[in-house]
Amino acid sequence: MILKYEIQKQLKEIYIDNIADLHYNLGSAALYEIAIRRREGIISHMGPLVVRTGAHMGRSPNDKFIVKESSSEKNIWWGKVNVPIEENKYDRIYSRMMAYIQGKDIFVQDCSAGADPDYRLPIRIITETAWHSLFARNMFRQYKNEDELKNHKTEFTVIHMPNFHAKPETDGTNSNAFVIVNFGKSTVIIGGTHYAGEIKKAIFTVLNYLRPLQKV
Repeated sequence: MILKYEIQKQLKEIYIDNIADLHYNLGSAALYEIAIRRREGIISHMGPLVVRTGAHMGRSPNDKFIVKESSSEKNIWWGKVNVPIEENKYDRIYSRMMAYIQGKDIFVQDCSAGADPDYRLPIRIITETAWHSLFARNMFRQYKNEDELKNHKTEFTVIHMPNFHAKPETDGTNSNAFVIVNFGKSTVIIGGTHYAGEIKKAIFTVLNYLRPLQKV
């Protein structure tokens, strides 16, 4: 059994602290029930969970950035697709996001991306909503048993806080929404958008960077 305090300790290492409650690797049924109870969505005909994503009903390509830092800078083709953002601006946004998280319930899913055991990427998805955690559970590969889960070693973390917004005038973003990949810190931060596909696409971006470096 994985104890909650062990996960909380790991979260503190990335400055996620003073949260209200930690929901770790809850199953689909539990997340479904919590999402309904918290009024994150409604039950439609035949039972599917239906949610509203607000202003962002799809990806926001103009709000995606990659931190320009020494470990990855030379490997990235910078341009209109791979738009750089300075490390200090990332740090500023991250610091405010960590302050925003305090006092909130947090949902964590430890899972992996990729089917090949030699190249799959162990990931941790951290969200403030049950339905985004349910999305991650549905999108990525789950561990088959408790022993496999105990051996999980996160190699990349996605922190998605849709109700946290950037400040374009100081943060260097194009709007209050953002998706920022930091290869140096093995982290993606997402805010200002409820569109769950940003989580999936962020991990695909990470894989498309990491695996070619391994000749995959």
